[in-house]
Amino acid sequence: MTQVSGMAKGMARRRKGQEAGTGPGTGARSGLRRAPLMVAAAVMAVLAACAKGPEDKPINLEIGRAVSDYIQQRRASRNAPERPPLTRAGLDDIKDPYIEVTLEDSGIFAYLSQQFTRQDDSPGTIVVWRTEDNVTLSLRDGVLVATRGLGNDILSSSALVDGQGPKGPSHSGARRYHIRGLDNGSWQLPMLCQREDLGAVPVTIVELTYPTRHIREHCSPAAPGRAGTIINDYWVDSRSGRVWQSRQWAGPNVGYLRIRQLTTGG
Repeated sequence: MTQVSGMAKGMARRRKGQEAGTGPGTGARSGLRRAPLMVAAAVMAVLAACAKGPEDKPINLEIGRAVSDYIQQRRASRNAPERPPLTRAGLDDIKDPYIEVTLEDSGIFAYLSQQFTRQDDSPGTIVVWRTEDNVTLSLRDGVLVATRGLGNDILSSSALVDGQGPKGPSHSGARRYHIRGLDNGSWQLPMLCQREDLGAVPVTIVELTYPTRHIREHCSPAAPGRAGTIINDYWVDSRSGRVWQSRQWAGPNVGYLRIRQLTTGG
């Protein structure tokens, strides 16, 4: 048992030898794993995929395949780790921004810290989030535009944001996913997306309820004759415009991620 202040330290540093099922240096280094994370008087399990660099570094093909195989094994086993308890009192003591990300198919989850923000020629601000073992997600105004470390990653994606009003998709239009393939290849997935406002929905995240609007992005293949759809959901704060929670497609290997903002660092 530790005090709440121990959580911030535990979230920031690597803790070896207390992972779920396997220890460091074993096959777990090519998959998702857990490290301890302290909240108030509770111990939280932190899952993180390893051996990946930040967004601007190349992906190692062999490790990518190993991660892919591991995720498939976890999907088959359906043995998701037990989710540790979180308290708002514990989270309020954390001064840095953190998100919780869950693989929808398996229930595997991780806590990611904000690494940096940047802007480019497209609207919106990109925020890069990272696990302790360098799995990264990049979100442009709350919309997932890149992953690293999950296998068959989204190398890049456009986002229908305007960079001015509320975050999340601001309009309908075309999106293009650039996805990692086998043998260091990649492929393009052009989609036509419709934005829909599903109305006011309160969202509760660890004892706090936010007034949000549920925004849905329904995407279909732009190429004629192709089947399949992608449905992304965002819960956007009615006052601040922040995306508190989302469900977003993260590529053919991973499927959907559930993302929620635990702390803002404010």
